[in-house]
Amino acid sequence: MLVLLAFIILFHITSAALLFIATIDNAWWVGEEFFADVWRVCLNATNCTEVNDTFEGYTTLQAVQATMILSTTLCCIAFLIFLFQLFRLKQGERFVLTSIIQLMSCLCVMIAASIYTDRREELHSQNQQFYPESSGGRYGYSFILAWVAFAFTFVSGMMYLILRKRK
Repeated sequence: MLVLLAFIILFHITSAALLFIATIDNAWWVGEEFFADVWRVCLNATNCTEVNDTFEGYTTLQAVQATMILSTTLCCIAFLIFLFQLFRLKQGERFVLTSIIQLMSCLCVMIAASIYTDRREELHSQNQQFYPESSGGRYGYSFILAWVAFAFTFVSGMMYLILRKRK
């Protein structure tokens, strides 16, 4: 059981790290001449423009920002609750709250990545002054990490549900 708990703790910490990297790093959409995420767009790795209310579709990016921050926060809260429940609750009651919060984190990261997937082309076509026309671009590793974090938080949330009855 101790090995299982160590694996779950490591898995949860990995999920949180993936969420932090996906939220913070500037690589949701990348091209040869630019890097873009939900916070800023950088041309030639030097000329960075913060995404603000002058950016077309700013409310869409705000929704992605908010849900990614909420997902990361919920994942951290779930970990703290897991540690508290590990020592305080009796068998059968353990980890249900942790599982619910972790699955909410999973839902938030899925919503953020889905919104970005759906609205990315629209955002880039409306804001041509920020994106070079010559390079089409592709999804960056932060975007991919967001989807990997979705899978990790989902599996983690399900593991907590299964683990609740174990001794």
